[in-house]
Amino acid sequence: MAAARSWWGIGQSPRPDLARSSTTTLTAADSRLLDKTLKRLGKLETLSTNPRLALKNSPPFLPDLVSQTANQLSGVWAPYRGPATSETSGYVPRGDEAEYLRVHIRHLLTKTERAILLFKEGKEKIFEENSSYRRSLTKISLLFSHMLHELQAVFPRGHFQGDTYRLTKTEAGEFWRKAFGERCIIQWNSFKEQLRKVHAFEEGMEAMALRSTVDITCNDHVSIFEFDIFTRLFQPWSSLLRNWNHLAVTHPGFMAFLTYDQVRSRLENYTHQPGSYIFRLSCTHMGQWAIGHVTKDGAIVQTIPQDIPLFQALVKGYQEGYYLFPDGRDNNPDLTSLCEPTYKGKVRVSPEQYELYCEIGSTFQLCKICAERDKDIRIQPCGHLLCQPCLSSWQRSDGHTCPYCRCDIRGTESVVVEPFLPDKVDEEDTDNSEDDLEDVALVMQQLASMKRLSLSAQQQPDLTPPPLPPKTSCPSPKLPRPTFRPPAKLPPEQPPSRPNLSSSDVETLSHPQIARCVSDDSCSSEEDTIWGPPPILRVSSCGEESSPASNRPSSSQSGRTIGGALWMGSSVVGQEREKRPKDRREMERTMSS
Repeated sequence: MAAARSWWGIGQSPRPDLARSSTTTLTAADSRLLDKTLKRLGKLETLSTNPRLALKNSPPFLPDLVSQTANQLSGVWAPYRGPATSETSGYVPRGDEAEYLRVHIRHLLTKTERAILLFKEGKEKIFEENSSYRRSLTKISLLFSHMLHELQAVFPRGHFQGDTYRLTKTEAGEFWRKAFGERCIIQWNSFKEQLRKVHAFEEGMEAMALRSTVDITCNDHVSIFEFDIFTRLFQPWSSLLRNWNHLAVTHPGFMAFLTYDQVRSRLENYTHQPGSYIFRLSCTHMGQWAIGHVTKDGAIVQTIPQDIPLFQALVKGYQEGYYLFPDGRDNNPDLTSLCEPTYKGKVRVSPEQYELYCEIGSTFQLCKICAERDKDIRIQPCGHLLCQPCLSSWQRSDGHTCPYCRCDIRGTESVVVEPFLPDKVDEEDTDNSEDDLEDVALVMQQLASMKRLSLSAQQQPDLTPPPLPPKTSCPSPKLPRPTFRPPAKLPPEQPPSRPNLSSSDVETLSHPQIARCVSDDSCSSEEDTIWGPPPILRVSSCGEESSPASNRPSSSQSGRTIGGALWMGSSVVGQEREKRPKDRREMERTMSS
């Protein structure tokens, strides 16, 4: 017992109300309760097989449910009953296994007694198919079906797996483990408090309606299996209760606790109105919807939508003329607001995956079954990816497990695989270094504009040499100041050595209207590589006009290019150095006169 307490303490919730008696074993009183339940199940099986009852052999078929439930109970409770063997001696319940079995057996006995009471009170009316007693018996049959599916999910092959049960939806699984640890059954009030922290809903009628939808076994508890079913029905997780309100609370086509036969009986009233439809929880495919509708020829068809949420199936069916009149009514709710374009999950290819698949001559996004189409479906809960046609072909061949790992397929999710782009990594790194996203967008627009100007200049080359750049200082205070005023603030005066431009200076020079050199040697190769050649602007510097340059060929005219742009920096610097002695002599002559 001490070992069991230590094991449960690893995943135990810190909340005292959720950690109570999780490792207590089953008592002799619980064993006597099981014996009583099995005895009452035997009596119910006898009553339900009465030929006068004439139950249809279609799910949920009460005689089969009662028999299967009794067999499942015997296997699950075997370690706690009978003489001790090498396999059962010293057996200690794991987690809240004992609590779950105790809650389940008490509730099962209550519903069994209720079903037997219907036969006793209804007398002859129980044999009438349209009587209220018969409808109540059908609802109890659905409860038996839900309880059996839950017991089989928590105890697969008779062994407890409630503490390791994997929810289909990743976000739902993260919520459950964070809120309740490794427990598999929670009282409704405790569950309600935790769910309200992530999905807002009001106390009162809304909370009662939510409990009636989540608690499909009606035992005032929420099991991890029931929560899994609920989150699959009203996916995605981000809009879980919003979807529930639109589909289960306000939608006239939703029918709770109806069977296949009852759906047919209800739609027979609308065979004259093609497009009439209703939908219900499937009792054979738990976690999926069954939609019944009237076809154009008056037939009644029931289908289970695959791989898409219910609201998308209803919107698509409306557009195709199948689902027009919910329960025969004219007011068909508009569910397009639920169909957000972001419902598809995104799968990003990592650099490691990109390199690995490049080595084998393939890509990550390519479906490995057909090797023709990209992956667009994720199997849940294992998470393997493949394309929709391959999954459909696999399921048509009676494949109910993942073709890769053979894990049971509980659901699917449409995804978009974003291929890895090596060039895109550098752009993202550059973008992440800037805090102002608007400035980044502006720079990208300016860059595109400059590239267009550069391309135009290459198509019609201008052989005239570039003008002299403006000087940072004038040697004589008597001369007038330069008439040119750049819009951006110029950096402080630097010595004749080559200055190092900061990132702000580069941004100032990047504008196509003001990009120019601000000193004798400021046209660096780094700027030319990033931004291309500066635009040709003729301005006056230190009171002098830019005189025509000599016709000797420069490095730019000789065909030297960097990154596809003509190089002009060295020509400008060489011309400036040649002009310095002449300028100085001209200044001295002017001053002496």
